[in-house]
Amino acid sequence: MMARAPAGRLWPGFDFPMNESEIASWVAQHHPAREFQGKRVLLIIPDGTRTAPIGAVFKALHAEWSGSVAALDILIALGTHPPMPEEAICARLEITPEERSTRYRSVGFFNHEWDNPAALHSLGIIPADEIRALSGGLFAMDVPVSINRRVFDYDQIVIVGPVFPHEVVGFSGGNKYLFPGVSGPEILNFFHWLGAVITTVGVIGQKWTPVRRVVDRAGAMVPIPKLCLALVVKPGGHGELAGIFGGTPEAAWDQAADLSAQTHIEWKDRQYHTILSCAPAMYDELWVGAKCMYKLEPVLAPGGELIIYAPHLHEVSVVHGALIRQVGYHCRDYFLKQWDRFKDFPWGTLAHSTHVFGQGTYENGVETRRARVTLATGIPEAVCHEINLGYRDWRTLDPAQFQGRESEGILYVPKAGETLYRVQS
Repeated sequence: MMARAPAGRLWPGFDFPMNESEIASWVAQHHPAREFQGKRVLLIIPDGTRTAPIGAVFKALHAEWSGSVAALDILIALGTHPPMPEEAICARLEITPEERSTRYRSVGFFNHEWDNPAALHSLGIIPADEIRALSGGLFAMDVPVSINRRVFDYDQIVIVGPVFPHEVVGFSGGNKYLFPGVSGPEILNFFHWLGAVITTVGVIGQKWTPVRRVVDRAGAMVPIPKLCLALVVKPGGHGELAGIFGGTPEAAWDQAADLSAQTHIEWKDRQYHTILSCAPAMYDELWVGAKCMYKLEPVLAPGGELIIYAPHLHEVSVVHGALIRQVGYHCRDYFLKQWDRFKDFPWGTLAHSTHVFGQGTYENGVETRRARVTLATGIPEAVCHEINLGYRDWRTLDPAQFQGRESEGILYVPKAGETLYRVQS
């Protein structure tokens, strides 16, 4: 089931973009309350680092289902991101504190706890022979799979979240809101490193990647019925919908990824020696703000400089910062060619390191970067050098000076992190 807006056309039966009443109409038509009568329903939604009208969809689902279901609760798919306080969850759902204490008082709000073994339930393993097949022969190892045990308190899982090009899995969404969204660390670390070994440039914006195959295999191990509402938003906007697809996590994601490929990839006719990549406020630490690098690496010229401009950003990572400062940012081969030294670090952290650093080589003890990544943020200069990234004082940069200069090899991106840039070839 889907509604979408091909370029230059209106939604079938709806104005474009969909307003809240039209989203409610779509929900009532395609997923009516009678389908969920008496069920305990768990909505799994992203945290505040993804652009999407989560609030409008939540309100539509609540209005349609709340009189029929036995429970309707929220689990935040944090992955390894910091937990959200209740006021931030209210903001994510676009409800006021007053509405929270009245109309939505029966809705439970829960943060995922990836690092709390007591909060996790083992689903078993994906055996080594399957991992060998799924990874195209890159790995052959048993991978333990665990998930937030809270999901077993419900009769129905409903995933609500957007789909974008993604540096680890190819396109986000679908079963990725389960793994790593509400999963344990083992599978999270495994498939992030799998994506890093393939490289960001080899994965991002590709649909059927080895990582997606692993994620979907893990999703098949979850025995609870799953519905996914996969959202595609207009690029550069405020969450206006360009498409909504309902079905199994696999089927809904399949359609949404096709539309995302049309919507969230911007093609350029050249690479650029200088890119000013401006991080939106929703990226409040480098762990997520680094998406401003991932989405632009394909159009960064060899020897060039990508500047992540984010005066509001003061943290490398609340959760992972100490490890990142210990390891630093490096290319993939820096780790692979010194694997005995690094194999016991969390593989997800190593993967993040390579994604931010970008392509490079490591030969005879010398690391050579393909291009420079520079932080113009609130992170101090000493920390930038410590973690092996460049530094610029953001106060010395005027974003207006980077605009309108593509013919000179300078690219300005005012809201980076969700649109993938590629070179026509």
